[in-house]
Amino acid sequence: MRTSKFNLRGIHMLFMGFMISFTQCAELPGANDDPAVQTGLSEAETSGILFMREEEKLARDVYLYLYEFHPLRPFLNISKSEQAHMDAILYLIETFDLEDPVGENPVGIFQNEELQLLYNELIEKGSKTREKALKVGAFIEEVDIIDLQTELENHAVHEEVIRVYTNLCRASENHLRAFVGVLKLYDVDYEPVKLKQSEFDRILRE
Repeated sequence: MRTSKFNLRGIHMLFMGFMISFTQCAELPGANDDPAVQTGLSEAETSGILFMREEEKLARDVYLYLYEFHPLRPFLNISKSEQAHMDAILYLIETFDLEDPVGENPVGIFQNEELQLLYNELIEKGSKTREKALKVGAFIEEVDIIDLQTELENHAVHEEVIRVYTNLCRASENHLRAFVGVLKLYDVDYEPVKLKQSEFDRILRE
């Protein structure tokens, strides 16, 4: 599909600028200050790691799917970044000797039923038009940011888990700015769906 009169090289350069910068998705203080909690994962922390592994897969898989319909550079580049996010969570799974929920599952297949339903809904919506696809990308990053922030605030205890989540949250903010920026090039103003307006504005200002 043709993308439009806009220069794709310009879009690519804008996107790469977003990818390079970092934001203020800071590490949050938690129970990791207490040495007594350093020896094992809580049930909540374990569940969070396993869920985030599949949620990062959802982002990667949706972007790969949408790239086939709308071959825009952000979908290809961010899908590669999401693979790196999956690898970062896999590092935690291997570090804490957990069972990987992804395993050998192919693109579009999830163990978590809610994520499976969300994947099906998002690829159907995003395949319709270029603008809807980019909005799907922004929506996914909103959800990712909220879920990572929730883990950091409520469940993440171990230093390695906090470090990985913090880095992923920063990257997701970069991705959100990228999708919103490309939509702006097509004269589309994106309104946040999940994030509070104040938090969304803060991310765009960074």
